[in-house]
Amino acid sequence: MTDANDIRNGELLAAVDIGSNSFHMIVARYEHGELRVIDRLRDSVRLAMGLGADGSLAAPQRERALACLAQFGQRLRGLAHGRVHAVATNAVRQLANPQAFLMPAETALGHPIEIVSGREEARLIYLGVANGLPRGTQRRLVVDIGGGSTEFIIGQDFEALERESVQIGCVASTRRFFEDGKLTAKRWRQASTEIAVELQQFAADYRSRGWAEAFGSSGTVRAIGSIVHANRWSDSGITADSIDRLRDALIAAGSIQALELPGLSDERAQVIAGGVVILEAVFAALGVEQMGVCETSMREGLLYDMLGRAMQRDPRAGAIAALVERYAVDRSQAGRVHETALRLFDQVATAWHLEPIDRDVLGWCADIHEIGLAIAHSQHHLHGAYIVAHSDLAGFSQQGQQLLETILRSHRRRPQRSAFEALPERLRTIARRLTALLRLAVLLHRGRTSEPLPPLSLHAGARALRLDLPALWLDQHPLTRADLEQEGDYFKPLGLKLEIGTR
Repeated sequence: MTDANDIRNGELLAAVDIGSNSFHMIVARYEHGELRVIDRLRDSVRLAMGLGADGSLAAPQRERALACLAQFGQRLRGLAHGRVHAVATNAVRQLANPQAFLMPAETALGHPIEIVSGREEARLIYLGVANGLPRGTQRRLVVDIGGGSTEFIIGQDFEALERESVQIGCVASTRRFFEDGKLTAKRWRQASTEIAVELQQFAADYRSRGWAEAFGSSGTVRAIGSIVHANRWSDSGITADSIDRLRDALIAAGSIQALELPGLSDERAQVIAGGVVILEAVFAALGVEQMGVCETSMREGLLYDMLGRAMQRDPRAGAIAALVERYAVDRSQAGRVHETALRLFDQVATAWHLEPIDRDVLGWCADIHEIGLAIAHSQHHLHGAYIVAHSDLAGFSQQGQQLLETILRSHRRRPQRSAFEALPERLRTIARRLTALLRLAVLLHRGRTSEPLPPLSLHAGARALRLDLPALWLDQHPLTRADLEQEGDYFKPLGLKLEIGTR
């Protein structure tokens, strides 16, 4: 999980976008509160072309992806993990076993790779677009047609108000509707109809919300904009009429192989049909008449997201606060557990090589450890884990959300080893250790009173924790003593031995 605390003037930051069509990397220098791009790399990997119906990934696409990431990795050599934000999108989300791809991919890149949900992808896209346009108070519609999915955002200033992600993209749609390369009016109508059905699930709500201006981002919209401009079909971005003209030109060509249009590159020609049919359906479903083309997108959004976290504008903190509010958490109890958990964390952070982001995660888990009580007291840790797993949490990757879920699931009763084994390997140890700290904090506040705790002394080894408490205090709190004695058995699935000492 990327941590961007204390970014200093002159530091390099990098973002890696592992898309379904193209892989992008952007490197920027942070100078006087601004980002200055100093390098960009791109490779049209076409990862989505290698996706099988069973969630497998064909060897050619896998090998090309790893080769591309190795090249990116060479450029990023020397940058700390906290200064590189790498994310994978729809194609990796669709894999039956994402970890089988991510493990060698992270090795090639030399940095962790997070999988983001469609709605989180939409938030990052909007952040990148908003920072690439003049500031304004009017609402904007942003549409980003990727290789495997298309994101739709209504935003105002830098805030995404509405976010949707639909499983249609230029690569996937070209494969689905024009797999043999033939372009006919009948196939086009079929594609338009099926895509329109996908858009109807939110189109009415979006039109009701409204916007003052529309923008498209990423390669597909930029390619369409280039074609429209080169053919002089519009002097004001992409219009409904220019989309009609482009559609007619594609159908007139008869096949993808025969496409020759001013402004259309050979590389983009292979997937342009799927992109155009999507954009045509978007214009019709949302009533768009004109769309501007934005040069910035998710990779810039990743950089600005890192800056936001460093400047105490972390969307993850906001997402946790929203859960606390929505599920009416007992804030007093959560606050007591939070304070004690961080107190314990600070005593073992050096011995366990814990990072500032790990402290944040523990604090967030303490804040929401009782959200499952909104459903039922019995098994409330499982209810809370379910809520976290199935909520739309801004700022969290899928792995980050899974880490929260695992800690909440394991913070009471006997933890299950299988829950930790389901995590990416790089997160398993930290999950076990944060779970141990949260369990102790919750146990020490079982009485739910404001009575202060005595001085606590916690010492950590690689596979052991020793908690020292005043003997007199333990004698006065026999229930806590009994709980701590039982806790030693519960620590075994965490791979830790718990010792209780007195003084």
